[in-house]
Amino acid sequence: MTEEESLDLEAIKAGDKRAFAALVDGYSPRLYRLALRMLGDPLEAEDVLQDTFIKAFRNLQSFEGRSKMGTWLYRIAANEALMRLRKREPMIISMDQDIETPEGSELPRQLEDWCCLPEGEFMTAEAQEQLDRAIETLSPALRAAFVLRDLQGLSTKEASEALGISESALKTRLSRARLELREQLTAYFSERVREHQDG
Repeated sequence: MTEEESLDLEAIKAGDKRAFAALVDGYSPRLYRLALRMLGDPLEAEDVLQDTFIKAFRNLQSFEGRSKMGTWLYRIAANEALMRLRKREPMIISMDQDIETPEGSELPRQLEDWCCLPEGEFMTAEAQEQLDRAIETLSPALRAAFVLRDLQGLSTKEASEALGISESALKTRLSRARLELREQLTAYFSERVREHQDG
């Protein structure tokens, strides 16, 4: 039985506190990780988690069951995180924009092929830290698509439903997010490639 199936939706909608507590317990870790990946701040992630469940509790009667309860909660959490991100000054880098050197000249952006790196290189704490930093440079829309689909493991359908966009729009955002992340991480991983080739 999946977590979704083990929830008593009727009891939750009827305001049963025990059933709602089971919902909170079941989804808190994933929703917190989503908020933390999107915002990069544990305190803000906690606030998003709390706001998500407050909004969910207040709007239980409007949940019609057309999507899964989990997808509905992801939508609320993603929207809460997006609202906070939009209040910040965005740091967006265009893929078409050249890199300006300290001397004032411009270099075209380059993408490195990381095929030669052992898989373990992508799992190190240092690599995860680099990824987290790179994720923070994405626009809110691209960040939400990437976090839901690639980090939280939602299907394309579930992620698009959570964000209230079409599956094709989700795929477009995901593709752009992956490309921008690849650009952001190129310098770090190209150095790792060189180390492995030299070693």
